[in-house]
Amino acid sequence: MIFTVAIDGPAAAGKGTISRAVAERFGFAHLDTGLLYRAVGAKGGDPVEAALTLSDADLTRDDLRTLEAGQAASRVAVIPEVRAALTDYQRSFARREGGAVLDGRDIGTVICPEAEVKLFVTASAEVRAHRRWLEVGGDEAQVLAEVIERDKRDAERATAPLKAVEDAVVIDTTVLSINAAVDVACRVIAEALGVRQ
Repeated sequence: MIFTVAIDGPAAAGKGTISRAVAERFGFAHLDTGLLYRAVGAKGGDPVEAALTLSDADLTRDDLRTLEAGQAASRVAVIPEVRAALTDYQRSFARREGGAVLDGRDIGTVICPEAEVKLFVTASAEVRAHRRWLEVGGDEAQVLAEVIERDKRDAERATAPLKAVEDAVVIDTTVLSINAAVDVACRVIAEALGVRQ
């Protein structure tokens, strides 16, 4: 069975947690596409060359979840040649046998517009910044400023800007618990699969 779930949304909205949970629940493979961009940014040097030579070792670095890696990812993600280099890998992953869940910023809009399920996970900038601050520490006001800056850069980039597609189900986690958000996502996927939970 080929079945793709595309989950998009801004940083720290909960899309990664939801993606991992639904992938596990339905037995689908999972790809955090942000890790690809974080790995390219973390490699340094020429970003296009980094994207073209990305290895499994690059994707398992222990510094990919840092705030710095996130900022680097956002900077290299605006480069069309970097995006093109990573697109084929993501599309191939999405259409693998057994089902796949991909989370990122342009899965439903660019990578997998034909996905059987499209979700857009969001939350207020303040709530997302607080979550990120709990993860990485530092100055909470600075984390909020960086979240707002990244949102602006991701939404205004010329190539694949962050936005919800018309047929996406929006899940706002500002006041929704992660368990409740996962339940909403699972109901949408189960309905699309034509199964009852």
